[in-house]
Amino acid sequence: MKELIAGAKFGPLDGHHFQHHWEGAGLQACLLSDLGKRRKNNEDSCILCVPEDDRIREKRGMVFALADGMGGATAGEYASRMALNVLVHRYYEGEDDSIPRSLKVAIERANLEVFEEAEVNPALSGMGTTVSAMVILGDWAYIAQVGDSRVYLHRPETGLLQVTRDHSLVAEQVRNGLISEEEAESHSLKNLITRAVGIKTNVDVDLFSVQLKKGDTLLLCSDGLSNMVSDAAIEETLAGSDLKGGTESLIRDALNAGGTDNITVVTVRVTATPASSACQEGAEAVAMPRPGFWKRLRRALGLA
Repeated sequence: MKELIAGAKFGPLDGHHFQHHWEGAGLQACLLSDLGKRRKNNEDSCILCVPEDDRIREKRGMVFALADGMGGATAGEYASRMALNVLVHRYYEGEDDSIPRSLKVAIERANLEVFEEAEVNPALSGMGTTVSAMVILGDWAYIAQVGDSRVYLHRPETGLLQVTRDHSLVAEQVRNGLISEEEAESHSLKNLITRAVGIKTNVDVDLFSVQLKKGDTLLLCSDGLSNMVSDAAIEETLAGSDLKGGTESLIRDALNAGGTDNITVVTVRVTATPASSACQEGAEAVAMPRPGFWKRLRRALGLA
């Protein structure tokens, strides 16, 4: 694999744990990855890339991403690392002016390289990985998604919104009205995903765009968190003022709930009003729904 691009922070490198905290102009971020209680190896990976070159950063923004690998022995770990490494390199080397399209091409390239590596190396046969990637530029977040890791947006006045859609058999059954969300929580096929990076020569990538405002918090997480901690608990934690402490609390909550999988969390908070910018084409725009009347009234009265 290529060396990490300048300005990138990546982990875990020891197959177990990783922690990184970053603050920049108008943004704050925390990256945490934990082995969990039942796994011998951490197959999750996460990355933050803030290009050192001001011109590149002003044109292409900053990348935040995570991947949840799968495969025998260390194949899952290798897949998640490789996918994120290729993604970041290909994204910043891309020539398309559209960030969403560039993200799509970067993930497609990562998919092909992971697939080809598995084809020539028997020890890595069958490896694959989820990928949730986000680029922030100005007041827009552009998100690319493959698999069942998730990206959430928390806004103080409106609460928590899951931006991405899980690519899993059970999630598709919920969306099609075949089973309820309550039934999905305990379904025996809950972890069977329908899309992954590296398992075929081609991959479909979901693309989303979200306009940001001061106070927003974005959360990228592997299913080691979302399967263990409810959305309500995630919302309560992200509502706190201490981003680093809240991120650590999410990991503890997942561990206290059983820690049956690797747990990776990337949080990004908008700490100042972001510079206004035009939304770039190529992604599905996602808007935070307005709160209902009673919720707005409770907030106005300081009761929520």
